[in-house]
Amino acid sequence: MKNLTTSVYTFEKLIEGNYFYVDKTEYIWDLIKEAYGIYFLSRPRRFGKSLTLSTLKAVFQNKKHLFKELALDSKPYDWKEYPVIHLDLGESPASSSEELDKALRAMLDNTAREYGIILTATTAPSRFSELIRVLKDKEKVVILIDEYDKPILDNITRENIQGIREVLENFYSVIKATEPYQRFVLLTGVSKFSKVSVFSKLNNLTDITMDARYATMLGYTQDELEKNFAEYIDHVCKEQNLDPKELLDKLKLWYNGYRFEENAATVYNPVSVAKFFESGGKFKNYWFETGTPTFLIDLLKKYDYNLNKLDNYEAVEDDFSTYEIEHLQVLPLLVQTGYLTITKAFKKFDSLCYILDFPNREVKESFNRRLAQSYSNLEGQIVTSHLFRLLEALSDNDLEKFFKNMGIFFANVPYNIQLKHEYYYQSIFHVIFTLIGVNMESEAVTNKGRIDAVVKTDKYVYIFEFKLNGSADEALTQIHDKEYYQKYQNSGKKIILAGANFSTETNNIEEWKTDIVK
Repeated sequence: MKNLTTSVYTFEKLIEGNYFYVDKTEYIWDLIKEAYGIYFLSRPRRFGKSLTLSTLKAVFQNKKHLFKELALDSKPYDWKEYPVIHLDLGESPASSSEELDKALRAMLDNTAREYGIILTATTAPSRFSELIRVLKDKEKVVILIDEYDKPILDNITRENIQGIREVLENFYSVIKATEPYQRFVLLTGVSKFSKVSVFSKLNNLTDITMDARYATMLGYTQDELEKNFAEYIDHVCKEQNLDPKELLDKLKLWYNGYRFEENAATVYNPVSVAKFFESGGKFKNYWFETGTPTFLIDLLKKYDYNLNKLDNYEAVEDDFSTYEIEHLQVLPLLVQTGYLTITKAFKKFDSLCYILDFPNREVKESFNRRLAQSYSNLEGQIVTSHLFRLLEALSDNDLEKFFKNMGIFFANVPYNIQLKHEYYYQSIFHVIFTLIGVNMESEAVTNKGRIDAVVKTDKYVYIFEFKLNGSADEALTQIHDKEYYQKYQNSGKKIILAGANFSTETNNIEEWKTDIVK
């Protein structure tokens, strides 16, 4: 078995170091077979974007020997060396427009030195233009930009975002202005800010983010996993005395599920798969541990996003083409960053609609745990201990213990966060129930209305109704008046009714009352 690695992102080092590599060069050939192309590709972090750019760089530097026995080697391609400008904006964090301009100039100077060029222009955009115009005297230029949006995402909730956006907008406009001198261009990132924002002056890009031809270019399909990792799968099965089907089913549950076009096959997260086999077969939240979605959590809080919508959310195609820095939409960012994905698509009134959900167990469990920590201001270990107590309370039908432990999550919410919406409290309930692994349905529909939450255990069906600045009696009366329990009377389980009232004065559960359906 070849050595697996999650720390080498350079195609040349992978091949020369005899590391494990899943051949994706058929897609590379499809991108470069035409005389010219300018593309944009969005994928979640640690999904292979850097390796894809590195592979393209090796092609355009005419390192044909690296592609021996790979798909590209058998394709009709005119191998030729081109000057390559390869910039990685993830390597130079910038907290101001001045710092970003300086970092861009430094990256351009490094590339220029490789070609024996000294740049004299004073700003990053002018220096970029100068480098392209000098290099085109050798041959048409290849431009590869990785994590184009990292400076935006790092500062998305800060006041300096407009200055940073303007620097990038002017910098990327150089690509449009120098188009006659280019052989190939590819920008990659986590998100796409279009229309009046970063791409306003770069409207000639072909966006292949949701293009069916490239939907499985990054990540591993089920077939690729089983064929390429056969030896590793066999090794884990022997070590842990597992049946191969059992292991494959569990791998799929944990790490598969990402879909980047409505009819495309789902793919596995490549870093999680590699780390799983590197560890000898331990199931953990590997991808989530490689980085935290701090900016997403901040946005969810800033816009009072209803977290109940994260499960089986219905979206339309336009939701993915109209968002901007000035008018941020959390939903498309959650999809493009990999926390939600397309589970199915259908036509509705001549519009293409998507059902979005968490791609797999790794993402769902990790993201909800981080939400619980962030919204409650509790440390991870404390969150875990209280989750166990909540699960015990539900199993034992001890709602007094349940509500007391639930109150701890609300008691630690920072005072400056004003919980003015009922769904904020409901959202925290939803996240916590998801984490403790019970069967929960938010806003369950009956013939007389919507139940705030229905929770099912082996022995009990709990029906929860929440009020904000009302009373527990009012919540319990609503359950009785609308007979929410009728739907579950043939379940064979005891039905417990629970009404709870939240207070914006205390930012907590003020009172609760329970009843039993006889």
